[in-house]
Amino acid sequence: MDIEFGTDGWRTTTAAFTAPRVRAVGQAVVDYLRADGADGAIAVGYDPREDSRPAAEELCRVLCAGGYDVVLPPRDAPTPVVAWTVVDRGLAGALQVTASHNPPTDNGIKFIPSDGAPALPAVTDRLAAELKPPEPLERARWGTVEETDLVGPYLEHALSFVGGDLDGQRIAYDAMHGSGRGVTDELLGRAGATVETRRGRADPTFGGTAPEPTADALAELVRTVRSGAFDLGIANDGDADRLAVVTPARGVVDPNWLFAALYDARLERRDRDRDRGGDAVRTVSTTFLIDRIAAAHGHAAHETPVGFKWVAEAMADRDALVGGEESGGFGFTGHLRNKDGVLLALAAAAAHAEEPLDERLDRLREEHGDIVQDRRSVGCPDDRKAAVVEELSEALPESIAGTEIDRVGRTDGFKLFLSDGSWLLIRPSGTEPKLRVYAEAGTEGRLEELLAAGVALLEPIV
Repeated sequence: MDIEFGTDGWRTTTAAFTAPRVRAVGQAVVDYLRADGADGAIAVGYDPREDSRPAAEELCRVLCAGGYDVVLPPRDAPTPVVAWTVVDRGLAGALQVTASHNPPTDNGIKFIPSDGAPALPAVTDRLAAELKPPEPLERARWGTVEETDLVGPYLEHALSFVGGDLDGQRIAYDAMHGSGRGVTDELLGRAGATVETRRGRADPTFGGTAPEPTADALAELVRTVRSGAFDLGIANDGDADRLAVVTPARGVVDPNWLFAALYDARLERRDRDRDRGGDAVRTVSTTFLIDRIAAAHGHAAHETPVGFKWVAEAMADRDALVGGEESGGFGFTGHLRNKDGVLLALAAAAAHAEEPLDERLDRLREEHGDIVQDRRSVGCPDDRKAAVVEELSEALPESIAGTEIDRVGRTDGFKLFLSDGSWLLIRPSGTEPKLRVYAEAGTEGRLEELLAAGVALLEPIV
C-alpha cells in the first residue's frame, strides 16, 4: 500500500486517507506488537479533524479484532496526553490520528511505542513492511474498548511535576481550534492564572488555515498581549505537541530563545533542589545558545539529526534534563521523552512567574551573547536530493561569506562551523521536495550574508 512513515508518522491528504489504508496501519500495529509479545492495552487518540474520530473507530475495530483491548478518549485529545497515558498506564502503545500542524486538507497517524517517545525508523520500517488488510481472530479472542477520560489524570500529574504558583497571572491562550482547547487553558487555570481562550471552539477546518502557531498566524494574539490586558500569550498547534509564547516586548518569542528560557528555568529549579544532571539535547538546526547555557552550569548539550525521535533517543542515552528543536517542540525527561505543548505551556508560565520572560531573555542575552537564526528553502525533487548532497560534498569551499570554515559536521546534511562562531547548515527536507539552508549568527546582517551564501552554493548544483 502507498503509505510512508516519515519524520513523525504517516501524513497524507484526506483524499488518500482512506478506511482501507487506516485499517492496514491498524493491522500492522497488531502484527508488530504480537511479534514482540506485547499484551497490554493500546490507546487510540485523535484530533478534531472531521475524519479523525471515524478513523480512530476504525483502528479500534482492527485492534480489538486482533485481540487487543483499547483505551479511547470521549473527545479529541492532545498527542502528548495520549503519549503520557501510555507510560502512566503501562500500555503496549498508542495510535494517534492527527496531521498535527498540517492544513485541514491533510490527516495522518502517529504510532507511539510503550515508552511514550516517538517511534524510531526501526519500528516504523517494520510497520511499513506489515501493511495489509485486517486478519481478525475468532470472536471469542477479541478485545474490548474502554472509553475513558485521559485528560484528568494528565492534568494532575502536570500540576505536580511543574509546580509553581500562577496566582494573579493573566494569560491569553490561543487553541487554534485544536486539541489543546479545554486542556492547556484548563491546566493554566488550575495553576492559578486568569485565562482567556481564543479560537477555543472545536473546528475540523481550524478556521480554514493550518493550525501552526507561526508569527503570522498569531498576529491577533500579539496585539492582545501588547494591549496591556495580559501578561503572556500562549498558543498550541493542532494536536498541542508544540508551543508558542508571546511576550509584551518581543511578540512571538523565537523558538530557539524560548528553548533557552525553558532550559534556564529548569536548571534553576534543578540547582535549588540540589538534583544532579542537567544536560540538554538539541537538533542540528537548533541554537548554540543551548550549549552556552549548559556549559555555564557545568553541563553539556548534545546534537542530533532533525526530528524529535532522535532528540528523544538521545535524552534517554544521555540522561538529559531537557530536549528541544527549533520548530517549537520541547520535552522534559522526567515527564515524557516527547514533545509536549501542554505541560511546557505551564512550565513557560511558571518561569515567567519567577522572572518575567522578557527580563529572563534580556539576561540570557547579556550573559551568553546575542544570536539570530533563520532558514531558506531551495526547491529540489526528492529523487535529486541524494545526488545533490553527494555533489555538495565535493564542492564545499574553504570559506563562506568571507569567513574560514573551521570544520564540517555530518550529523544531518552539512553543517559548516565558521571561525567567527556562526554556522551554516544545508540538509534535505524530510517532508517536502526542498533543500533547507539554516544559519545562525550574532547580527541580522551577518545572518543574511550566510543564508545568501548557502543558497548560492546550492543553486548551481540543483
